[in-house]
Amino acid sequence: MKDLDQVKKSQSKISEKLRMFVYPQLKTEPQFGPNIKKLKNWHPPTWRYRVGEWRFFYEIDKQKNIILMTAAH
Repeated sequence: MKDLDQVKKSQSKISEKLRMFVYPQLKTEPQFGPNIKKLKNWHPPTWRYRVGEWRFFYEIDKQKNIILMTAAH
């Protein structure tokens, strides 16, 4: 049960960081930042955003003006 509580706390913290820091940065400058890295030899072009132990991978669709994001832990 403790493990589940830790997962819930971790997810809550990550969700807050995504809302407060990551999303605003990606809206203004999705390709550059201290926690952003463009992945080499990925097609379509893909970037990685690091938040603690979490890695969020995303693609930028400039035509639709959206960012497609997935997470890995």
